Amino acid sequence: MAVDALFAPLSIKSLHLKNRIVMAPMTRLFSPQGVPGENVAAYYRRRAEGEVGLILSEGTVVERPASRNEPNIPLFYGSAALAGWRRVIEQVHAAGGRMGPQLWHVGSVASRATAWEPEAPVESPSGLLAPDTPRGRAMSEADIADTIAAFGRAAGSARALGFDTVEIHGAHGYLIDEFFWSATNRRTDVFGGASLRERSRFAAEVIRSVRAALGADIPLILRVSQWKQQDYSARLATTPQEMTEWLVPLVEAGVDVLHCSQRRFWEPEFPEIDGTAGLNFAGWAKKLTGARTITVGSVGLSGEFLAAFAGESAAPTRLDELLRRLEREEFDLVAVGRALLADPQWAAKIQRDDLAALHGFSPPALGELT
Repeated sequence: MAVDALFAPLSIKSLHLKNRIVMAPMTRLFSPQGVPGENVAAYYRRRAEGEVGLILSEGTVVERPASRNEPNIPLFYGSAALAGWRRVIEQVHAAGGRMGPQLWHVGSVASRATAWEPEAPVESPSGLLAPDTPRGRAMSEADIADTIAAFGRAAGSARALGFDTVEIHGAHGYLIDEFFWSATNRRTDVFGGASLRERSRFAAEVIRSVRAALGADIPLILRVSQWKQQDYSARLATTPQEMTEWLVPLVEAGVDVLHCSQRRFWEPEFPEIDGTAGLNFAGWAKKLTGARTITVGSVGLSGEFLAAFAGESAAPTRLDELLRRLEREEFDLVAVGRALLADPQWAAKIQRDDLAALHGFSPPALGELT
């Protein structure tokens, strides 16, 4: 394969990347009491040593009492957790890597694996997990204001620790996405509304808070998705006009890069407009907003990533279709999940065209920090 496009450098504000490969955020649950240890720092350092251009951390939660749904999800607040993250970024930088934390609040989503519950009440826009599925309580305006401020404080900590960028998790049915989705946002105040633009106000306020903390030069990434873990077929934007009304205000609020999550990167977002080989989600987002975009979704392995939770393994695949789309600048960066989880040297092997040495993925990898 001619992989030159994948290994071209890219600069976004103060972030200078040696290639277009991004390690996708993947929840790992190896931070007891929310504190990442030396094993977590070594895990990320190995990916930097393996030539990953940009590492995005697993979801790490902001300072709200019910922001996480697992006890071993890392925190991004408090002296102990931030000391752990300082060690992580020092290790990544020592290996020549670049990294940003993904800032997260799970909203009303429960854990897949444990019955653990936070001590504080679960919170979401309207106390709903899914259509007509109550879970937790609706956030007050004071709760919302405190959450917006918590994202800003976390971003300020990331800057102080020396991280190169920050990503906000606004996808997959978690808190910010629950505000986007009409099925879970039934509010009648300024954070609700009939239109997607109106329901995006909370996200825009979070973005402004984070941007103020980062300053003008550190790039800000926002992860977004159409699908929800509560409903894989959900679509926020069914037309390019709706997508424009959703995403452009978020870019105007301070986002530099849209991380566009879809289950299969090769699927067209609006085939009724540009056909079955048309632009994917990241392609349309870039076209409509002018922002840089990251594509993600079953890159480098057979099958889609959701199959891993059903116990399915996956084999390495060629990247021809991905490279064709990258070469024509449909998107700017490519996020890789399971392939990098299973093989820290994935990027280096792709660069030297050593496809025979690539590792497949098997579900036991989810329980290891290799």
